[in-house]
Amino acid sequence: MTKDGSRFIVEMQKAEQAYFKDRSLYYSTFAIREQAPKGQRWDYHLDSVYTVGVLNFEFRDDEYPADKYRHEVKLKDVEDNHVFYDKLTFVYLEMPKFNKSEDELETMFDKWMFVLRNLSRLLDRVFDKLFRQAEIAKYSDAERRQYEASLKEYWDYNSTMDTAFGKGMEKGIKEGMEKGIKEGLEKGKEEANRSTALRMKLRGFSLEDIAAITSLPLDEIEKM
Repeated sequence: MTKDGSRFIVEMQKAEQAYFKDRSLYYSTFAIREQAPKGQRWDYHLDSVYTVGVLNFEFRDDEYPADKYRHEVKLKDVEDNHVFYDKLTFVYLEMPKFNKSEDELETMFDKWMFVLRNLSRLLDRVFDKLFRQAEIAKYSDAERRQYEASLKEYWDYNSTMDTAFGKGMEKGIKEGMEKGIKEGLEKGKEEANRSTALRMKLRGFSLEDIAAITSLPLDEIEKM
């Protein structure tokens, strides 16, 4: 939360999800509804809420041009295109589209994108460190927040699994061959297993348990 009361939800999304937009909108409502004071009169005044998504994938079906990787979304009137409500904003960064070299950086935004793009391979290590710090510090969040965090973990896991298997099936159908279908399903299963292994590792499961559940080699899990 900023000094003026604006609230920010920032996520780094590694895996594509079939209902990513629905999920993004759903979690934005948490920062809205928590503004209602309990046991007090209220005039429904809301502070601004911003959802920022750093995406390691591209939106499907060529929704945006190949050279457009920053998208700012607001509630607009479909007839005259004016901003109907300016306190709810979604900003998405499609990181795979940003391919500028260090010599091509012109603006401060370019520089930030360059940093984020090249730090993507280190995200697993960063997240692991953050989770360990949170566990050591023993943050005392409210029970509702803990419950919502658990739901988020569960739904993200299932959504990623469904999307991974769906992408594998799509690959098989497009190839139109039995071999293609088999390879597509195997690839989807591998992606799902890697995603499961990463989440289990961040949650503190032993490497042996992770290997037993996902069938991944221990050395591959260690490198995550």
